Amino acid sequence: AGFIKSPLSQKRLTQDSVELYCEAIGNPIPEIQWWFEGNDPNETYAQLWDGARQDRVKINATYNLHSTSTISIANLTSDDSGMYECRASNDPDRNHLSKSPKVKWIRSQANIFVIERPEIATQVSESSGKLTLSCNISAPHPTITGHKWVHGEKILEQDKNTSAFTSYTINGKREEHSGVYECVYEANPQIRGQVNISVPPQVMAYKKSEHGNEGDTGVLTCKNPSFPAVTTWSWYKSGHGLLENASGRYIIKSSGNKTELRILKLDIEQDAGDYFCNGTNSYGTGDATVSLRVRSRLAALWPFLGIVAEVLVLVTIIFIYEKRRKPDEVPDDDDGGSAPLKSNATNHKDKNVRQRNAN
Repeated sequence: AGFIKSPLSQKRLTQDSVELYCEAIGNPIPEIQWWFEGNDPNETYAQLWDGARQDRVKINATYNLHSTSTISIANLTSDDSGMYECRASNDPDRNHLSKSPKVKWIRSQANIFVIERPEIATQVSESSGKLTLSCNISAPHPTITGHKWVHGEKILEQDKNTSAFTSYTINGKREEHSGVYECVYEANPQIRGQVNISVPPQVMAYKKSEHGNEGDTGVLTCKNPSFPAVTTWSWYKSGHGLLENASGRYIIKSSGNKTELRILKLDIEQDAGDYFCNGTNSYGTGDATVSLRVRSRLAALWPFLGIVAEVLVLVTIIFIYEKRRKPDEVPDDDDGGSAPLKSNATNHKDKNVRQRNAN
């Protein structure tokens, strides 16, 4: 057996996760095992298995053309620091309890350093129509080589400053820029702090006015694009009060920042009107209005019936016009059958006259 890829030594912060990768080749295909030795001088190597360390250790292995194995450890602590060893062997007696393997396990090692996570003090201040986000990392911390400010997948700003303090300014109000922002300290390992701009729900309707046909199902939808997510949604109808699923005709489905109200078998008299969606989170409440108009089932047929009526009127006018129009005179046709008949009759008459004159 021989290694194609070996695990690499890494530095990580407490509460982070780490992943090590190992790949071996041989004939027959070798088995891969993971072993660990801590930093305590009296500690010896112990084999790791999937689910070890209170299920923080996950091991995935595949044996196809060659062997591959990945070990990942979540929510790291300082006790996870140490030497991790990938072992591979294809000796048939490698796991025998009494026989010694003819070929020893080959080994590849990687050292994992778990560093205590420094604290990051974060703050959001608002002044003169601007928001200032700031992070300040506590000592001790790794050497800083720069900063980045990130929102989602977008890098907003970056620099090469080595200071423990970093800030980012946004033009606008809280309600316009709510969300999760990150201050990233470029170091080994990289350190990230989270700055939240939190506001009450900024609820809005997908459509301010909805239309439905009598007897169909009406669907009204509201959303909350702000942070944090809505924890409780509710629907009201003007002149009716709170709407609940238990009523039978109303079905309310809500998940995070979206809510949907379905009204079964729409009724013109009962269901038309204004509906209010209300969202609540730990910072307050917000609502929006949706107007629902219910049309008669026949309303959808009126355009079609109008077209049919126009076609019928047009056909009737054409028919009457054709009936009342005077027939045109039949024009002479020099090449037709009547002209030769007239010519023959005249020639026959002239022949009889010539015969009588000769007599």
